[in-house]
Amino acid sequence: MSLVVKEGNYLTLGAKIVKNQMIFTFEAEKEDDCRIILINKTTMEREYVSVPETFYRGSLRSIALSGVNFQEYNYLYEINGKEIVDPYATVIVGREIWNDEARKDGSKKIMGGFEAGTFPWGEDKNPEISKVDMIMYKLHVRSFTMGLKTAGKVKGTFGAVKNKIPYLKDLGVTTVELMPIYEFEEVPVQKEFQVPDYVKWQPDSQDMIQPVILDKTEKQLNMWGYGDGNYFAVKSSYAAEPAKASTEFKKLVKALHENGMECVMEIFFPESTSHVFIMDVLHFWSKEYHVDGFHLIGSNLPIGSIVHDPLLSRTKIFTDTFNGEFDARRKYKNLFIYKEEYQFPVRMLLNHYDTDIKEFANQQRKQDINYGYVNFLASNNGFTLADVFAYSEKHNEANREDNKDGSDYNLSYNFGVEGPSKKRFVNDIRRKRMHLAFEMLMYGQGVPLIMAGDEFGNTQLGNNNAYCQDNEIGWVNWSLFNKYREDREFIKSLIAFRKDHKVIVKAEPYRFTDYRSVGAPDYSYHGENAWISQIDHGRKSLGVMYCGAYAKDEEDKTDIYIGYNLYANEVRLALPILPNKKWTLDGVVLEDQMYVTVVPHSVAVLMTKEVPQEKKTKKKK
Repeated sequence: MSLVVKEGNYLTLGAKIVKNQMIFTFEAEKEDDCRIILINKTTMEREYVSVPETFYRGSLRSIALSGVNFQEYNYLYEINGKEIVDPYATVIVGREIWNDEARKDGSKKIMGGFEAGTFPWGEDKNPEISKVDMIMYKLHVRSFTMGLKTAGKVKGTFGAVKNKIPYLKDLGVTTVELMPIYEFEEVPVQKEFQVPDYVKWQPDSQDMIQPVILDKTEKQLNMWGYGDGNYFAVKSSYAAEPAKASTEFKKLVKALHENGMECVMEIFFPESTSHVFIMDVLHFWSKEYHVDGFHLIGSNLPIGSIVHDPLLSRTKIFTDTFNGEFDARRKYKNLFIYKEEYQFPVRMLLNHYDTDIKEFANQQRKQDINYGYVNFLASNNGFTLADVFAYSEKHNEANREDNKDGSDYNLSYNFGVEGPSKKRFVNDIRRKRMHLAFEMLMYGQGVPLIMAGDEFGNTQLGNNNAYCQDNEIGWVNWSLFNKYREDREFIKSLIAFRKDHKVIVKAEPYRFTDYRSVGAPDYSYHGENAWISQIDHGRKSLGVMYCGAYAKDEEDKTDIYIGYNLYANEVRLALPILPNKKWTLDGVVLEDQMYVTVVPHSVAVLMTKEVPQEKKTKKKK
């Protein structure tokens, strides 16, 4: 090998091709003994290239190499004799096979690799969908299609997700959220841990205790990927052709954009992750993969820096909270809070828990000028929506943790039968509850998020923590797809209604006042009497009116009244009288314009219809 060695440029960490040179830049101190290890892909022979101690700036080392075809090699760093995988590597070699047995003893080497070629993005553009138009759909790339028999050899891959884009678009989805798709170790590697020196020494006997193995317990598969990862590399085992994982993921993102849809990445960062590193990760996926947003999970996130970062100013950022990071002179359209608390009052109302309509009403109207909220009724961490109405207790025995894992606070109910039932009336009740849950979700101000498969009754058989279940428990059950066809069509119609009547979703909080002097407030509550909220303790019914006069000029200005009844008996809700308008239900004008009767556990949606103003006739003298 005839290598030409020069000093690098320190500008970008990792291994980058610049003008026919491969530049390696990594973190190391001036005093460290550093080498680049080049490993031949065919022969596995190694070439060691020393990095001169003069090639440093601050805590960075950088070296430029030329004179070799780098596509024939993988690489590692060696610092003071210790081999290190480049944390900035854009290709990880050694994890091409999902749950590879060869990695379970920790002996199989993981290395960095080199990208090949460029991707034809063409005129690709981020859709930049506004928060009032968003419908989110969250999925795990592998489990989404592993149970789909028609997917063939591409099941469990980016390509299989790409093939489902027409279905998701037809459903009304605008934004697809992917659970971790960067490289992580899913294999439960067994490691031998020795007790520390101070434990080995026995002062009384002056004898040394023999080293022991502390961890002999069987570890579970890390299917979801919530752990430390190689954050700059696409997970190769999620690709039909692992060597082309980067290209396959880019094709997925591009296809989503071509269909007017967004791609959001979920990323978990351990508490110890440096803020500089986190910013580098977000910049990389935004620039290299045209990702539209990030759902960030972690306890030490540089939220302030992210919020004000110019490169990320139009990239959607989802997190648990924002704490005063806002500039009053700026409008923020890209920030979102995951609102886990939304699901609690909904589940309590639907499953006969002791609650009232007040907290639900507060969650339903919640909006902020600086950021949006994401509402969901089920996510990967917890029951599926179908299981919320089929199980009163969690059933995580398959996780082999004595059913101690997973939350015990599920607010679920089985309606008399634990799990699947052959009783028609039980199944009818459960499906009606699912319908009602989706109605409540779609009429809320926050961005609705659907967990993959919930739209057709996907079940995990009562497992509310299927993080390790790479099988029928954790996979989306597509065999239910046709069985729940009518249910899917119903959900599709709800999404379409939400999009068609934008008066029910505003980018800013409702004021509850008639600030346009149109004769009605923008948002109002009604109970047994019109214009009176009646959300006192114990009440489980409520009428909500959205005044169409507050819609934008190009939008439908129809008034909408939504009557919620979570009682076991029918209720009568008062209707506000509006000049020159009549209330309709299912397109039919109500005979009684003063009240609407709402049947038990249901939602009634009424709309106004303009009526001709009666002409006044002059009396003859």
